[in-house]
Amino acid sequence: MKDKLYDILKGRLLLSDDSAKNWVMLLFLSLLALIMIASSHSAERKIHEIAKKNNEVKEYRTRFVDGRSRLMKLKMESQIKKRLKEIGVDLKKEPPIKLVVKE
Repeated sequence: MKDKLYDILKGRLLLSDDSAKNWVMLLFLSLLALIMIASSHSAERKIHEIAKKNNEVKEYRTRFVDGRSRLMKLKMESQIKKRLKEIGVDLKKEPPIKLVVKE
């Protein structure tokens, strides 16, 4: 056991006569490691994109709510009266008269 560990540390495992099968296994494991690293980088990139898109959605939702509340405020009768006064249009105090046409 001690000799085998010593052989691995010295590199005899890869330099011996029947080391071709060891090289193939080592290259295969290296390829798997590279694929795993690339996959994890791709997953992290997608996670960052998702987080960025979620922040954009929150920002757009906030803009929508803000715009909707400003619109509701502008549609209030008091705001309309105020704006009409600014441009010089006066409102009558009496309600409008309904006209009925008979044929």
